[in-house]
Amino acid sequence: TAVMMFYIEYCICSPTTEEQWKASVVKSIEALVDSCVVLPCTFTYPGSFLSTSRLRGIWHRKDKWNEIFYHEDTTSVLDNFKGRTKMLGNLGQNNCTLEIVQVKNHDIGPFCFRIEFVKKDTNQPTTEKFSFVEECAEIKMLEEPPQPELIQSNTAVQGKPYAVTCSVRHTCPSHVPVFTWSRGSEDDIIQIQKPIVSGIWETQSIMVFIPGENDDHTEITCSATFNGGRRSSTSIKLNVKRTGNIYHLIIPVAVAIGTAVIFGVFCIAVMKKYKNRIAELQSREGR
Repeated sequence: TAVMMFYIEYCICSPTTEEQWKASVVKSIEALVDSCVVLPCTFTYPGSFLSTSRLRGIWHRKDKWNEIFYHEDTTSVLDNFKGRTKMLGNLGQNNCTLEIVQVKNHDIGPFCFRIEFVKKDTNQPTTEKFSFVEECAEIKMLEEPPQPELIQSNTAVQGKPYAVTCSVRHTCPSHVPVFTWSRGSEDDIIQIQKPIVSGIWETQSIMVFIPGENDDHTEITCSATFNGGRRSSTSIKLNVKRTGNIYHLIIPVAVAIGTAVIFGVFCIAVMKKYKNRIAELQSREGR
């Protein structure tokens, strides 16, 4: 077939063996529809180092090499991928990472990378080229965004700083999720972005506030709006521990003790009075 002949041509035209051409591509990744996804990719090739200007990177479908997802010549790209793919990696640094924006349900792949050496003077491809059809990426579509995870720091204590962390994982580092809280202001919030595994990032929103007595048993809601507009929320109930003010313990105890002392003195006085009265009556009867 034409595809088989194309593959044979690639292998024959290269003066080196297939084992010397290597690529590392994320094999499978989940992506939220309407958001964006990054396909991490690195590669090596035989021979001496070449600058980016001498290299051309192409992403194509595994079984249909003429169906191109990314090419520096945008006229070669499939119509439904035009304007939606971008080479993030620097080919001169052996990085072939691809970004796809406005993810569609049909963007499932498989996505395969091809490297071509081009002539310095004409920018035309040479016979040095290779398609990594054994290292391709597939995308699994998510119709609903993941729920944010809310984590509380220990126990909330009235009048003391308290932190709540809201976090979500995503595949779109260029357009991170936007968080909104049911309380607090921008000054109360810190945002952190960090990679988790290849192609997956986590964005955290940390809200620090000072809870009051009225915050006990109230709800805190964190919402995450993802690139493309899809949104999800999570809520938790806040339990606030009252501070141990010594006066609200001493005063009731002091009142109770004082009442008991007064009552005791009164009882002793009454008993003493009755004892004296009884002694007086007994002395009269003895006369």
